[in-house]
Amino acid sequence: MKRLRDDKSVIVVIPSGSEESFFSARVAGTLFFMNRRKFIQVLSHGLLGVGLLPRIERAVAADEKRRVQFVFSQIKYRGGDWNPHPLSVTPLMEELMARTSVEADAARHEVTLIDRDLFNYPFLYLTGRYEFEPFSQEEVENLRRFLSYGGFMLIDDALGQQGYGFDKAVRREMQRVFPGNEFKRIPPGHASLRSYYLLRRIGGVRIISPTLDGISIGSSMPVIYCQNDLGGAWERDQTGKWTNACTPGGEAQRRDAFHLGINLILYAMTENYKEDLIHVPFIRRRLTQ
Repeated sequence: MKRLRDDKSVIVVIPSGSEESFFSARVAGTLFFMNRRKFIQVLSHGLLGVGLLPRIERAVAADEKRRVQFVFSQIKYRGGDWNPHPLSVTPLMEELMARTSVEADAARHEVTLIDRDLFNYPFLYLTGRYEFEPFSQEEVENLRRFLSYGGFMLIDDALGQQGYGFDKAVRREMQRVFPGNEFKRIPPGHASLRSYYLLRRIGGVRIISPTLDGISIGSSMPVIYCQNDLGGAWERDQTGKWTNACTPGGEAQRRDAFHLGINLILYAMTENYKEDLIHVPFIRRRLTQ
């Protein structure tokens, strides 16, 4: 974290607009630059103030000491089945660390939408098979705040029946979070499909939909929805064997599911940096290979 001194003692919060989603905050004459995670955490307190400054510095020092850059946070909810694939996250985290330079916590973090540490993590994962109970008003407001201030949520339907069960509950609750903002199909050239791998196919245990859906807020897309059961494709049992066959595409379809998981994690960490024109020649070369 960098800081610059000046003579003014004002409090402002300014998104820097950089493609790496860094933000700046001026507190009592000190200008701080922080990444998305720290910015969301500060916003969860409602206001930047002088008394919050030591907390920011301690949090940054703790992160640097641990060297963990990413934590996979999964939402627990009431009713339904919030945890259809309990062994799915570790294989994805192992693949993420093997394929990229991201240092990740190998174990998932379980969180509810009213937990105090919800805003500590920029990535949330919501999955299930069955219809679940409606969120409380506090949960709706917390999720809206999280997503509006730079957080990201991946929704993964483990049942894959449109208009029924988990899908029905997800669409109902997201209308409460963002009234009038419907899921829309994500176009092939979207940044989430080229944040690391250049994806032409959407994987999963089964191909219910060949595309992803998303909810946009302005120029950003903080919610992405896959109906193909990604978690089922990621999951290994305790002996290292895959717990679910991927049909109809077999292991190539499973590989696509892992590649999509990695892409969405990097998208959540960097948002739409691939929209920068500097990447266009590179992407064109890759697409022709």
